[in-house]
Amino acid sequence: MKFIKIFISLILFVPGVVFGQSDLDSLMNELDAAIEDHKVYQQQKEDRIQALRNQLQTVSSNTIEEYKLNEKLYDEYRPYICDSAIFYQRRNIDVAKFLNNTALLYESELSLAYLMASTGMYLEAVDLISSIEREKVPDNLLEEYYNTYRHVYSELAFYTQDKKGADRYWQISNRYTDSLYTVISTTDDLYYALKEENLRNSGKIEEALRVNDTILANSSMGTRKFAIASYNRSLTYRKVQDTDGVKYYLAQSALSDILSATKDHASLWMLAELLFQENDMERAYNYIRFSWSETVFYNARLRSLQSAGILSLIDRTYQATVEKKNRQLQNYLLLSSILGLLLTVALVYIYSQMRRLSETRKILQKANSSLKSLNTELQKVNNQLQIVNLDLSESNQIKEVYIGHFIKLCSTYIDKMDGFRRLVNKKITSGQVAELHAVTRSQEMMDDETEELYRNFDKAFLRIFPHFVEKVNELLLDEEKFDLKEEELLNTELRILALIRLGISNSSQIADFLRYSVNTIYNYRAKTKNRAKSRTDFEEMITQIR
Repeated sequence: MKFIKIFISLILFVPGVVFGQSDLDSLMNELDAAIEDHKVYQQQKEDRIQALRNQLQTVSSNTIEEYKLNEKLYDEYRPYICDSAIFYQRRNIDVAKFLNNTALLYESELSLAYLMASTGMYLEAVDLISSIEREKVPDNLLEEYYNTYRHVYSELAFYTQDKKGADRYWQISNRYTDSLYTVISTTDDLYYALKEENLRNSGKIEEALRVNDTILANSSMGTRKFAIASYNRSLTYRKVQDTDGVKYYLAQSALSDILSATKDHASLWMLAELLFQENDMERAYNYIRFSWSETVFYNARLRSLQSAGILSLIDRTYQATVEKKNRQLQNYLLLSSILGLLLTVALVYIYSQMRRLSETRKILQKANSSLKSLNTELQKVNNQLQIVNLDLSESNQIKEVYIGHFIKLCSTYIDKMDGFRRLVNKKITSGQVAELHAVTRSQEMMDDETEELYRNFDKAFLRIFPHFVEKVNELLLDEEKFDLKEEELLNTELRILALIRLGISNSSQIADFLRYSVNTIYNYRAKTKNRAKSRTDFEEMITQIR
C-alpha cells in the first residue's frame, strides 16, 4: 500500500495530479472566494432558468416543443432544486402520455426514477421503473434503462440497514450492470465512469487514475461532469489513504459545483469532515454551514440526513472553541482592569501628594498635564498596535514583538514619570520654582519622547520585516529608490509605508501617529506613488511584502 502511494505521487498524466501543500492552499483559497461569490453563480443559473421559462410560455401545451423545453428545465433544476426538477419531469410524463409516445414516456420515467433514487425516494423510484415494460423499451433507451435499474438498487443496497436485503440489492444491481455493458459504447462517459469504479474497487489504483485522467481531460472546471470526475478521483486517493490527495480533489469538486451553482453535492461536507478531523475548525465550520444551507436549498431529505450528523458535531465543537476563546478574553480584560485600577490608584496618590504643596499648585497642574499628555501618547501607541491587521502566518510573531515593546515602553514611561515626580519634589523642596516652571514650559521633552517613540517603532517593525526597505525599493523606479542616512532606520515616507503594511491605511490615523496634518500625509503618499513602477497597485503590493 505504501508503495502505491509513492507511485501515485509520481504520476504525470494530468496537470494537478502532482501537487504540494502550496497547490492545496491555493485551491482552498479559491474555494473560499467562490463561496463568498456563490450568489453571482446562482444568479447566472436563475437567469438561464428564467429564459427557458419565458420560452415555455410561447409554445403550446402538450407538444414536442413543450417536452424539449421541460427537459432543459429539468437539466437545470436537477442539481439545483429537487422539487422543481421532479415537477418538470412529471409534466413531461403527462405530455408523453397525451402524445401517446411510449419512447418519450419511458425516457421521462427513467430520468425521474434515477433522480428519486439519488435523493432517497427509493419506494417511488422502484414503483416507477417497475411500471416500465422491458420489451417495449426502444434500443436507444436500453442504456438508460439498465443504468437506472443499476443505480436504484445500488442506492438501496448502500443505504439500507438490512444486511440480507443489501446483499440481494447488490445482486440485482450487478445483474443490471452486466446487462449495461452489453449495450454501452466504449466511448460513452458512463463507460469510463463504470470502468474507473471497477478498477478502484479492485485495487487497481494506477489504472483507475489513468481512466480518470481521460474523463478530466474531456471536461472543464465549472461543470457538473468535472465535479463528479474530481469527486471520483478523491475516492481513489481515499483507497490508498492519501489524505492530501483526497482533500485536493474534494476541494476541486466543490469548487466546480459552486461555479455551476450545483446545490446537490457531497464534496464540500466531506471536505469539512476531513478538515474537522485535522482540527482546522474555522474552515470546517464555514464549509459545513455553507454546505448545509445549499442542502436545505436543494430540498432533498437524503442529503439532509447525510450531512446532519457531521454538521451537529462540527457546530458543537466550534461553539465550544469560541466559548473557550471568550473565557480567555474575559481573563485578559480582567487582568487589564486590575492593572488599570492599580495605575489609577498610583495616579491618585501622586495627585494627592502634589496638592499638599499649595504654593506651587499651578506649576504642579501643568506638570500633571504633561504627564497626562505622555500617557495619551502611550495610549495612542497601544491603539495603533491593536488595529494592526496582519496575515495569520505573521500574527504570532507580530504579537510577540509588539507586546514586548509595549511592556518595555510602559516600564520606561513609568520610570520617567517617577523621575519627573522626584525632580519636581526636589525643585520645590529646594525652592527652585522658577527652574521648575522653565522645565514644564519646554517642548524639548515632548520632542525627545516622540523621537524615542518613532525609533522604537522602527526597530520593532524592522525586526518583523527586516528586508522591508529593500522590498520597497524593488517596487520603485531605479532613480527613485530610497537611500537612508547612516544610522537612519526609516524616514517619514518609509514609516508611512510601514504603517500601511501593518494595515493602517487611513491617512487620518497615520497623521495622528506621525504628528503631521492629514494633507501632509496625502502629499507624502502621492509623491511616493509617483516614484513607483506601478502607481495603481503600489500600496496593495506594499501590504503583500513579507
